[in-house]
Amino acid sequence: MANETANDFSGAINNLVEAVGKLGQMQIDMITSGIKSATAAFEPLSKTSSELTGNVIKGVTEVLQNVTAAVTPKK
Repeated sequence: MANETANDFSGAINNLVEAVGKLGQMQIDMITSGIKSATAAFEPLSKTSSELTGNVIKGVTEVLQNVTAAVTPKK
């Protein structure tokens, strides 16, 4: 009878440790998935914003060149 109690207790401890391990692994998987999702969303956003910045700078440069050409006296 004492041996059955020890086996039941051992089985319960093993099940508890296994459950805690699975919960920990699930949390790690969720964090990893969240990081991957954030990275996947950030990549196109950063590419688009850098292209937009480049286009704005190009536009400002062209405007300044046109203003300079209009203001500069012609010979």
